[in-house]
Amino acid sequence: MEVSQETLDFIGRHANDDVRLLALQANKQSGIDLTFALNQIAGRQKARLKIPSWAATDGILYPPHLNMEQCSSEATARYKASILLAAPCTTFADLTGGLGVDFSFMARGSGQAFYVEQNSDLCQLAAHNMPLLGLNNVEITNTDAEEFLNRCEPLDVLFADPARRDSHGGRTYGIADCTPDVLRLMPLMATKARRIVLKLSPMLDWQKAVADIHTAADERARVTAVHIVAVANECKELLLDISTQPPTVQKKPATHPTTLAEEERPFTAPCCIVCVNLLPDGTMEQFVSEAVPKATSTEKKQAGRTCSFDNLSEAVFLYEPNAAIMKAGCFDQLTEVFGILPISANSHLFVSSDFIGNFPGRSFRINTVSSLNKRDLRTALSGLTQANITVRNYPLSVAELRKRLRLKDGGSVYIFATTAANNDHLLLICEKNNSQ
Repeated sequence: MEVSQETLDFIGRHANDDVRLLALQANKQSGIDLTFALNQIAGRQKARLKIPSWAATDGILYPPHLNMEQCSSEATARYKASILLAAPCTTFADLTGGLGVDFSFMARGSGQAFYVEQNSDLCQLAAHNMPLLGLNNVEITNTDAEEFLNRCEPLDVLFADPARRDSHGGRTYGIADCTPDVLRLMPLMATKARRIVLKLSPMLDWQKAVADIHTAADERARVTAVHIVAVANECKELLLDISTQPPTVQKKPATHPTTLAEEERPFTAPCCIVCVNLLPDGTMEQFVSEAVPKATSTEKKQAGRTCSFDNLSEAVFLYEPNAAIMKAGCFDQLTEVFGILPISANSHLFVSSDFIGNFPGRSFRINTVSSLNKRDLRTALSGLTQANITVRNYPLSVAELRKRLRLKDGGSVYIFATTAANNDHLLLICEKNNSQ
């Protein structure tokens, strides 16, 4: 891409300026493409927060605002690259290149990487940016995913992040409503790669997404892992790691009856679910479990071992799972691994008498457990003027409860309003655990 030196100098001089004020104040000067310059200044400022290693690289050019909003963050891109590197990868293709953030990190683990994008402007940006990022193993292809798949040789890994906007710019969430339609392309994709990694909307029901992929693949592929990725406790991505290679099936003893259906359906093995919360300090919380079908739901499993009101009064610590685990719904596995008890089957809050230091989420020390009885509340809230309030499985909203309790927001006290196993409505008044 050709950019005048005058325009580049203008971008450098005003790199930290308010773009809106700059647009009003800047005079049209000879040799300066003001629209382009303002877009680059805004893009670099956004990249400092979202893609810091790109922002620190001189000469990187950025796309319009919408593409910057839609692109992955560096934290999630690095996580996807770690998935790619979990197995040897000689050839890799990103079927939905976009700005190329995911591609730029994933391509580092591949001998040959193909960037595929039907938007010619984004292809020009990628051709300009990738060498600046040290990527010389890249082939830029300006075409759509289906055309590329029809003519490419088999690869090790295919990656796709279907666009979640329709032709009018409206948001879509269903897999088949996105572009490209990876459900329709799944049989073709399964013939072109040993692994397929899909990035989908975190709004999707992951169990339905897995079922849809298995149906679309028509036994040519299976989901081996579901990654639910949160950043700073906000769900951002649903990643499906798909294998097109039949798993190694151990031969059963001759005395064990094996049906023909079992032998002919090698892709029905359960997948694992990986719940990840990427933290601002660069660390992450991770919880891995075998996926549990809806038929054996957490609510049914937990029904006989929820915490009663009697022993809740003996609980010392309260635990709130992170957003990735909440999305996954693997609460029963959580209780098994950490030895904690759910307050009730639907509250998704847990308690213990001993502190669990590596719990994937927030932990609190319980100071008081109160009912909504006026006398209990008067004692429990004595001297309290503000608190952070969370409701879980509770008939009132945060705003309604705050008004009823006459408490301002903030402070060091945390109140969890929930419903116990015996259907009593309770307030757990806590403080952040100092042992964290």
